[in-house]
Amino acid sequence: MPSRQFPRHFLADDAALDNWAVIEPYFDDLRDRVIADATELERWLVDYSELVAAIDEVGTDRHVKMTCQTDDEARKAAFLDFIENIDPKCKPRCHELNVKYLQAAGDIKLDPNRYGVLDRSIRASVSLFREENVALQTEEAKLSQQFQEITGAQMVEFEGKAQTLQQLAMYAESTDRDLRQRAWEVEAKRRLQDAAALEDIFDKMIELRGRIAKNADCTDYRDYAFKAKQRFDYTPKDCLAFHEAVEKAAVPAFRDMQRERMKNLGLDTLRPWDTAVDVFGRAPLRPFTGSEALCDGGSRVFHRVDDELGKQFDEMRTSGYLDLDSRKGKAPGGYQATYDEGRHPFIFMNAVGVQRDVGTLIHEGGHAFHCYAARHDDLLPYRSSPIEFAEVASFGMELLAMDALDEFYKGDELDRAKRSQLEGIVSLFPWVATIDAFQHYLYTTPGHSREDRRAHWLKLRERFGGVADYTGYEDALAFAWQRQLHLFEVPFYYIEYGIAKLGALQVWRNAMNDRAKATQQYRAALALGGSKPLPELFAAAGATFDFSHKTIGPLIDLVQRELQKLPA
Repeated sequence: MPSRQFPRHFLADDAALDNWAVIEPYFDDLRDRVIADATELERWLVDYSELVAAIDEVGTDRHVKMTCQTDDEARKAAFLDFIENIDPKCKPRCHELNVKYLQAAGDIKLDPNRYGVLDRSIRASVSLFREENVALQTEEAKLSQQFQEITGAQMVEFEGKAQTLQQLAMYAESTDRDLRQRAWEVEAKRRLQDAAALEDIFDKMIELRGRIAKNADCTDYRDYAFKAKQRFDYTPKDCLAFHEAVEKAAVPAFRDMQRERMKNLGLDTLRPWDTAVDVFGRAPLRPFTGSEALCDGGSRVFHRVDDELGKQFDEMRTSGYLDLDSRKGKAPGGYQATYDEGRHPFIFMNAVGVQRDVGTLIHEGGHAFHCYAARHDDLLPYRSSPIEFAEVASFGMELLAMDALDEFYKGDELDRAKRSQLEGIVSLFPWVATIDAFQHYLYTTPGHSREDRRAHWLKLRERFGGVADYTGYEDALAFAWQRQLHLFEVPFYYIEYGIAKLGALQVWRNAMNDRAKATQQYRAALALGGSKPLPELFAAAGATFDFSHKTIGPLIDLVQRELQKLPA
């Protein structure tokens, strides 16, 4: 139903766009409308946005409810109804309207400063659309739901109680090494039980994506994905250069950190269950107990970064736009979803009381603030930005909020939390390079076998991985790629984390010199939504859009210098 703050002008107030019979007449109206001048074309674009936003909100709501409880058959059926009976019918009709817009825009000139990015995006979408791919994309979405159902059901009996795999994360920080090992083994064994089923799903996804690319006259799915994600400002060659820069600048720093960890733990060999425990035997950081305490602390952190952002988070809390606790049947991971018609965010995560949960809330909070900042635009495509900059919003918030973490930690705990966050930045880059390089292999190597896939994964782990020893657990390492849900649900979405982290680090570097100005630039850039190209969005935030070694190297050095300032 329409938002009081953003009322409908084109759609009937009582129209629930949850079935095709209600939706179709609005597409017909837009298709048949005569557009005589710029004013009418701009009005048409706003009405088009209103329709798509209302439809998208139905899909978003059903997806959110399904992931919040994957074992609820009614929620599953409602989500499948959308992806089978609504979304496939909308795609060709949106293509039809996109063609209509381009034809009208050829005769009626609109302000390129306002509509240039939109024009570029619609032209790209029209050139890539193939009606025969609609059914294939529906099958792909159904496979993604199967992946979520399988992983959402992964439970183990450990320490006398049933626990989700997310809840096992607490044991990774235990000072009892035997307990850490047993928890790690239980999780690894449980994941391996589903490895074959997930391989089956992934093989089908690979095959489907190859057909989609071929239908769209693309060289391969990588070619298709770059066009579909509208990566106008960089190429696969730039990604390969990013991999090399990470290998040169970040991997040595990451391995040095792990060797130092091994030394401080007094170990001859670092094992995978030794990578999160405090190296001096201090009790694990437990920043909160329960989601209410997480929300309380999160609110205080956001208010300290910027009072208006704190108020926005408080609004989310009181409005029920949060689902934070881990539980049986809930899909893994965390995300921020936008309800496009109401123009409000929703945060989903699996909090269990560990430090990582604080970071996840702040990260997804950054996405939420991006939603609020850009919600004023009447054009739906401009109310979100390319993912490469969307993640600057989240990573930038993590870094801007770092000095406010004393809302969760006191004394030496604060230094420990900061150290963990900075070390996490160093370790992120090798992981991003691993996942992105893996995807380049997957989609440019037709006919590869499962064994080929695992062999290449292990080769990449040798190139970008740390020094932890997996002897005796080779299968767990070989199938570790299955832990990354992006490979299943959002293919070729991962390099964005590396690009965005570089933007966020530049925002943080600016804040070291002038915090107020850096925060103002950050918020101003978020307010642009997707109305400007990526380089201009980065520039508005006070950053340079570049992910070569000349940018990565100095920023890794900055993180290392800040780490050296912190007490052990």
